[in-house]
Amino acid sequence: MPENIFDTHSHYADSAFDGDRDELIADMFENGLRYAVLVSTNLEDTAQNCELAAKYDRLYAAAGIHPEFAAQMPAGYISTLRERIVSDKKIRAIGEIGLDYHYGTDDKAEQVRVFTEQVVLAKELDMPIIVHSRDACEDTMSILREYHPKGVMHCFSYSAETAKEVIKLGMYIGFTGVLTFKNAKKAHRALEVIPNDRLLLETDCPYMAPEPFRSKRSNSLMIPYTAEAAGRTKGMTAQEILDLTCANAMKFYGIG
Repeated sequence: MPENIFDTHSHYADSAFDGDRDELIADMFENGLRYAVLVSTNLEDTAQNCELAAKYDRLYAAAGIHPEFAAQMPAGYISTLRERIVSDKKIRAIGEIGLDYHYGTDDKAEQVRVFTEQVVLAKELDMPIIVHSRDACEDTMSILREYHPKGVMHCFSYSAETAKEVIKLGMYIGFTGVLTFKNAKKAHRALEVIPNDRLLLETDCPYMAPEPFRSKRSNSLMIPYTAEAAGRTKGMTAQEILDLTCANAMKFYGIG
């Protein structure tokens, strides 16, 4: 049985898990999951994730506003976020935050503002960020270059050259089940240039399930399939990748 599975980016408060959430989490902890981080998309989601993390010793949370919700943020949202983070020791990062231009850029200014405000908050609180960046590489990298936050670029989808720059900025890079897809050559080229000590694995569950579960609801026990795919590129076994990425994630999130 695989051991030391650390899911660095999950969404177990999502409604996709409403029917079996507690049973699934208990089963995963009995079958190789060591830790998971519940990543947030808005203030309501943050509250739900904190409530869920409080129920399990080995679940942690991240608090933040996804770019999808940037234009909806009320005045003072940063103060609400700050208060939540300062008051809850289970919160280990600010995220997921960033830019997403995939569906257009009508709210580009709001996305950039909210991303930047959260990066500034992370610097103030000395916390890492979890970056969501989709079809917005140039603007994302510009903000990261300006502020040099600690953090991870999750669900990495950019080039090997961008990966090198992210690493040069001192950040980590996270991969999902996409590494198992037949058309994942770009992801593997990026993986090749990432130092072992900057690599993280994630599910982004309930999304991004690896082969052979593609299009099904994802969960953390599917990470070994991603680890196996990563191992083929890195010249390591799946368990070696799991051990490595678990140690990296514990360091990144300040656990243990």
